[in-house]
Amino acid sequence: MAITGALEPTQTARDAGLVACRRCARVWPMGTDACARCGARLISRDPKSLQRVWGWWLAGLMCYIPANLYPMLETKTLLSKSSSTIVGGAIDLIHHGSIGIAIIILVASVVIPVAKFLSVAFLALSVRNPDLLPARHRHGLFEFVEYVGRWSMIDVFVVAILSSLVQLNVVATIKPGPASLTFALSVIFTMLSAQSFDSRLLWDKDSGPAKDVA
Repeated sequence: MAITGALEPTQTARDAGLVACRRCARVWPMGTDACARCGARLISRDPKSLQRVWGWWLAGLMCYIPANLYPMLETKTLLSKSSSTIVGGAIDLIHHGSIGIAIIILVASVVIPVAKFLSVAFLALSVRNPDLLPARHRHGLFEFVEYVGRWSMIDVFVVAILSSLVQLNVVATIKPGPASLTFALSVIFTMLSAQSFDSRLLWDKDSGPAKDVA
């Protein structure tokens, strides 16, 4: 279906009487119930988007707190038994001279998750206060959050690899600590929070309750 005529730089698809499918990106006239290409339901704006965003966001935050308080890795040898949190493990790596690995872990496990929490919260709040930042910059922030979210699982991958490789029975064993589960859940919940966000709301100049309709 060809769309003729140029749109104004500030005009959205909704202003032009169009609605895009969020699954396959096909554009249809406003009022079309379902996408003829993939069968997905067409809706101009998701009225429950922000509710899901905040719900997943709070769940992720509740899991992230114990993920930093409890041990991520537990190591047992013949002579000793030790456990370390995310930050504590990074500090130990710095003491052993592995500064590069420690920085990677801190960035992936602390900086990125905290930045993602703040970014998702800012985007959700900016829907009601669009003057906080231009729409194109907020959309760029949303794309960045979507991209970097997958790298937050590095800590979990490291624990899984070490646990599978270092199993020498009574000599030495490494197993995941209780924080590994809560950290993985925190990453999953924040990813669901970002994916639940209807980015089309960022382009509305007034996203009050009257605008949150199909």
